[in-house]
This record gives sequence, structure tokens and C-alpha cells, in this order.
Amino acid sequence: MDDEIAKLPKLAKDKHSENKKFFSKLRQKPPKNLDYLMQELHESEFEKTDCLLCANCCKTTGPLFTNIDIERISKHFRLKPQQFIAQYLRLDEENDYVLQQVPCTFLGTDNYCSIYEVRPKACREFPHTNRKKFQQISTITLKNVAICPAAFNIVEAMKRNIKF
Repeated sequence: MDDEIAKLPKLAKDKHSENKKFFSKLRQKPPKNLDYLMQELHESEFEKTDCLLCANCCKTTGPLFTNIDIERISKHFRLKPQQFIAQYLRLDEENDYVLQQVPCTFLGTDNYCSIYEVRPKACREFPHTNRKKFQQISTITLKNVAICPAAFNIVEAMKRNIKF
């Protein structure tokens, strides 16, 4: 798995312009069955992908924390939201709360998340490949294929299944 993860940024870069063209066409004319297809591709990929063997998303990027996430996680730690923010988060350039550091503070050496049950919405939904109206998140998907082997595989499967 480490070898696959190491090769992923180059693979994604090599496919970037092809993927960008594909997503441009997808936004212009999404197939009627796109949500169904994405759900199917997502489920199929995650039947054979074990995130615990990878955790590259947690090692290389950090999620956005919504106010609801902050409330829920603060409660879990028995902290006031401002204490949680001061200890773990910072405001990014877009005024969103993100982790102070990467890899994620809550990721263990065994790739398990210590706050899995209360993790942020962005973590629960990553890599967002089963999201409704998938064509609307092409920009983030183009980034995710360089981070997540499953996202890369799902996009490649999409291109095989959707012909323009």
C-alpha cells in the first residue's frame, strides 16, 4: 500500500488534464443516473479498499471543522468549544477552522482515529465520491485523487462508464 500511495501524486498529475476535461464535460451534461452510478462505484471500490491500511488523507491533509463539529468534539473531550479551538485548531486563509498541524493529531500509529465516533463531517464523507450531484465537486475531487487511492480508482472507473 505504501508503494501505491507514493506513486499516487505522479499518477494524479499525469491524469490531471484528462480528468479536468472529463469533469468539465460532466458539469455541462451530467448523466441522469450519475448519483446512482457514483453510489455504485463508491460501494464497489470500498468493498476492496481498507482505509486503515492507508490513512493518507489523515497523514497529508486536514478537514474543515464546522461549528457543529467543534461543539460535538468539544463535548467529547469535556472542553468548552473555545478551549478545543485553542488547543487543536487554527483559522485558515478562508476563515475556516482547520487543524493546527498535519498529520492529524487524532490519528494513531495504527491508523485508527481516536475521535472516530465524533469525527468531523468532512472526515465522515471523505473522499466524497458517493455524494449527490457529484459533478458539482470536481475541484475537490481533482485534489482528492492525488491523496486517496480509492478516489483515484473511482474516477478512473467513472471515465470508463461515462462516455461523452
